[in-house]
Amino acid sequence: MELEHYFDFVCADDIRLKGTRMGIETILYAYIHQQRTAEEIAQIYPQITLEQIYATILYYLHNQAQVTQYLADWLDYCTQVEREQDENPSAIVARLKQIKAERSLTVHG
Repeated sequence: MELEHYFDFVCADDIRLKGTRMGIETILYAYIHQQRTAEEIAQIYPQITLEQIYATILYYLHNQAQVTQYLADWLDYCTQVEREQDENPSAIVARLKQIKAERSLTVHG
């Protein structure tokens, strides 16, 4: 079986495990940045098979430059979204931060 058969190439910046909503970045972040084994990843994400995890790792190893850029773009996007959320929190997040600050003042003040 071709490695590509394990994936849905939704668009250039969205590669998912076939039949799931999980992007390859989820598996590869755990594998590369958190240094988890395929077996550990399978325990964390029981909805995917060990075969799918190994296929994702193998796809990365066969397309390392391209997938490394894909992951870098994804991490940049995550950083950008996090910054935007910090700068413009939703009403509920703003309220929770206010409650936390008030409780902190009560405990420490």
